[in-house]
Amino acid sequence: MKNTHYSMMAFALVAALASATASAQVAPIYIPGHGRINQVNQRLANQQNRIEAGIADGQINAQQAFRDERQDANIAAREMRDEAEHGGHLTAQEQQHLNRSLNDDSDRIHYQRNGF
Repeated sequence: MKNTHYSMMAFALVAALASATASAQVAPIYIPGHGRINQVNQRLANQQNRIEAGIADGQINAQQAFRDERQDANIAAREMRDEAEHGGHLTAQEQQHLNRSLNDDSDRIHYQRNGF
């Protein structure tokens, strides 16, 4: 019963997000002189757009979208923490770790949308 309740809440949340952003695409915030940050932000925006497209065409269900968005939020939080530790910049190693997480998330989204 509890899982059903959470699934219904997740579905409602995703449906609300999908309807609110059905025609809007997520655009990354560009910060001049911060190439590593811009690259990570661009990838996060691309993945959010892929999740929204998957919801819209029925390839990603509410539970999958919730998990993917939670993972992206975790990556964004790690990015912000890393930036705070280095005066608003990312080191090459931090970028590499974030990209590894983004690659895993991207692979999962691809599998959910295409089945392979």
